[in-house]
Amino acid sequence: MDKEITELADQLGKALKAKSMSCVTAESCTGGGIAQAITEISGSSAWFDRGFITYSNLAKVQMLKVNQATLDKEDAVSEEVASQMVKGALDNSNADIAVSVTGIAGPAGGSEQKPVGTVYIACGMKDQKIVCNKHVFSGNRATIRQQTVIFALKSCLEKVRGCVLIDK
Repeated sequence: MDKEITELADQLGKALKAKSMSCVTAESCTGGGIAQAITEISGSSAWFDRGFITYSNLAKVQMLKVNQATLDKEDAVSEEVASQMVKGALDNSNADIAVSVTGIAGPAGGSEQKPVGTVYIACGMKDQKIVCNKHVFSGNRATIRQQTVIFALKSCLEKVRGCVLIDK
């Protein structure tokens, strides 16, 4: 595993544990890479609730309750779908915070509007605004997936560090 990814996963775990929080992942283009990075950390079961790998649109609808109309209108690789994946992951877990990714890792599947490397990374907590960022990564499939995992972990870590819990 990449050293930066391991360090980020470890930092995320320490931040979650310090706030008595847990996280959930909802992954498409990374195929479980975020959850793998998290579970490489010893003791992660104390702060990692579960991971959803929803590679197909049907899985997104069935497991995360992503709206089929949104998929039809916006496409799976969109801010709207990434945000609905966060909401669905939170609704279907015991976690406090969720991170989701949906994108085109390539080498095929890109278009002029959404080239290979286009990835949406969303992060949110229950009853709070979901933040979603679009990235266009370059490189081959493995590099795009690796960059996505790094930015997903960073997004979740920033959200945890910035949150203030009133009462859990």
